[in-house]
Amino acid sequence: QDAEVVRTRDPQRLAQCDVVVDVGGEYDPERHRYDHHQRSFTQSMRSLRPDKPWTTKLSSAGLVYCHFGSQILAGLLGQPEDGPVVTALYDKLYENFVEEIDAIDNGIAQAEGEPRYALTTNLSARVGHLNPRWNDPDQDTEVG
Repeated sequence: QDAEVVRTRDPQRLAQCDVVVDVGGEYDPERHRYDHHQRSFTQSMRSLRPDKPWTTKLSSAGLVYCHFGSQILAGLLGQPEDGPVVTALYDKLYENFVEEIDAIDNGIAQAEGEPRYALTTNLSARVGHLNPRWNDPDQDTEVG
């Protein structure tokens, strides 16, 4: 709860962070590094948790959910992490929310062939609207 959020790609600053997500080019859960932006990265929920059926390549959001989702849900619900309530909710949240984020972030199409309609209000699009436009003279991402 007292964490300081630092937004940077500076390797020297990243090296000082306790947890690094979506930057840094490394996936190392032992050191709390959760980036999926390296060519060699192919992890899915199933490859990290063989008891799960999903094979969609994980994004950094999916990596964090994979490693901490059950623990967080258990704490919020006051239920055991390996109990049936947490397990069912964990699976439903992944299948109906996080997997979409993983797929979109990794450029995985929802269907083969030409899409019949445009998705413009998904979570990724809404987050993208927070970024400056490509031609905005002020590219500071910290300005709201």
